[in-house]
Amino acid sequence: MRADPAGRGRLALAVALTTTLLVTGFAPADAPAGRSTGGPAHVPRPVAAYDFEHPVPGDPARERDRGRSGTTLELVNGGAQSRVRDDERPGRVLRTRQVSPETAGSDDWKAGVYGPQGVPTLRAFSGARETTVMGWFRMTAGNPAPNSNTADPGDRYNAIGLAGILSGTSQGHDVRALLELITVEGEMKVVALGRRVDNGSSQTFAADADWREILPPDTWVSLAATFDFDTGTMALYRDGRPLPGRHVVAGDPWAVEGAPEPDAASPTDPRGIKIGGSYPQNTQEGNPCDCRMDDLMFFDRVLTPDEIMSQYRRTRG
Repeated sequence: MRADPAGRGRLALAVALTTTLLVTGFAPADAPAGRSTGGPAHVPRPVAAYDFEHPVPGDPARERDRGRSGTTLELVNGGAQSRVRDDERPGRVLRTRQVSPETAGSDDWKAGVYGPQGVPTLRAFSGARETTVMGWFRMTAGNPAPNSNTADPGDRYNAIGLAGILSGTSQGHDVRALLELITVEGEMKVVALGRRVDNGSSQTFAADADWREILPPDTWVSLAATFDFDTGTMALYRDGRPLPGRHVVAGDPWAVEGAPEPDAASPTDPRGIKIGGSYPQNTQEGNPCDCRMDDLMFFDRVLTPDEIMSQYRRTRG
């Protein structure tokens, strides 16, 4: 039987179009023709991504994953009311907040997913050598929040939770890779905080600038944090540009020196994702953020500076 050149041409065109759609769905529209660091021009598809425009059909208290893992997000306590319209971002965004500052409880609005045996859909982060966490954040109230777990009415939490991936042994607070604000040597700082080995020591990379300069009140800001578990290094970005900062813990807290090589995160599925505070299983309140968030993304590799700038431009609305 003779081959059908026209038919094969139509098939090749269909395959090419499908491939293009799959790639550009998460690639920046203004991606450069080639990155200065080499390699493909497009940004890889994130493991998990949330734009808060895609509720689960029939269950608006849950958000569909636009990444490749299919990890459905729980909008804890706030449910569908957590999706709000914002005057500076298109569509809807996530609102997180403390509800009862004078009462020890678990009614704060946050988001996340938790599995006590690990979350299988997040297996890309099991044994990962690299990770990137990024998103848009708007601080909307008097952060840090009053500490509802103490009797002192003047006590405030020493951290403000943004977004991160839990460790494989986490109780809902400990993380493998986290973007947040935390007190460092007596000052609140924007940080990347990572833990390579479950139950091991963490390392913190703290931005030099005052946190209120990085995250002014009622201002949307793009933040990104990268984690290289092989080299033991992290970095922070604001609006696509690197933030000067330093690694806080001296020595080798991630135990990356010496054989074997390369170094990677523990080979365990993360127990979940936490957004806007700790304990996504909703057992207690911890480090709530009175914030709005949008376009949260979690990658299983370190994005290059060019890729982070491209993602910033693509998502800035």
